[in-house]
Amino acid sequence: MEHTSLRIVFFGTPDFAAAALHALVHGQHDVVGVVTAPDKPAGRGQRIHVSAVKTEALAHGLPLAQPDKLRAAEFQEQLKQWNADVFAVVAFRMLPETVWSLPKRGTVNVHGSLLPDFRGAAPIQHAVVSGASHTGVTSFFITREIDTGSVLLQRGCPIGPTDTSGDVYARLMEAGAGLLEDTVSALALGHIQGISQVALVSGDERPAPKLYRQDGRIDWRRPRHEVVNFIRGMNPFPGAWSTLNGATFKVHEATNEEAPAEIGPLQPGQCDTASGLWWVGTSDLPVQIKQAQLAGKPAMPAEDILRGYRYPATELGSQGH
Repeated sequence: MEHTSLRIVFFGTPDFAAAALHALVHGQHDVVGVVTAPDKPAGRGQRIHVSAVKTEALAHGLPLAQPDKLRAAEFQEQLKQWNADVFAVVAFRMLPETVWSLPKRGTVNVHGSLLPDFRGAAPIQHAVVSGASHTGVTSFFITREIDTGSVLLQRGCPIGPTDTSGDVYARLMEAGAGLLEDTVSALALGHIQGISQVALVSGDERPAPKLYRQDGRIDWRRPRHEVVNFIRGMNPFPGAWSTLNGATFKVHEATNEEAPAEIGPLQPGQCDTASGLWWVGTSDLPVQIKQAQLAGKPAMPAEDILRGYRYPATELGSQGH
């Protein structure tokens, strides 16, 4: 079997990227440098947080850079000294052209969707929210316009009807690691050129812009299946939430389960908790909340919350939102 080894500089930060670095390190290629985010304080105690990619790099004794500024002359000089054939990028910030244009065989990125569908910073969440039954990972060349470079390889992945974004993330993390290794090997052998995304556009592509906390607010005025998909898609980040008696109320799980006959028509956001179960009205059929979280409390089954909650639980949100 033909083997050609390439010199690779890897760029990435979270566990999604660390899995890909792990695969490269244990493959046939030579990881000559790793670039990750600077250490920073996080959490209530402001303890210094080290990225998952840094932890992986240190475990294998790999040369490491943590630049504050990617355009800094000393960082770019370090990249040149590493003399890589390929840069491999997974879950990292946008690279300036002075960086991605350096390696002679190009800079490859791995994206958590089947591009050009769900192009953007939050492809997994948007895929689940949309109710998609299928997504995947794509490797492509980085160019000037973000997520638009020529597609190299793709690998599909199912989305189950109860999967959260966290479930799909874990699946794609494994798929993406294998895809990157396969992509680099194909480039080493000259077996792959890339297909322009323009040729892949069907007109049905959906955007996947970055999500913020406020984007997780549940709109109970949507149909039941859309509300359930939204809650799945926002779990675990940025989190689906509403308000209950003026306080934030996080919803971690809800189902499309049919309400019993005694649960009458409910207005959007209106609650029925008489049975000990938590039903909430939408624009058509009620949703059953299964797992939720009161402000300042841990997540727990909805029935447990109802047993200990001292105030009326008659409505979520304000006028259905």
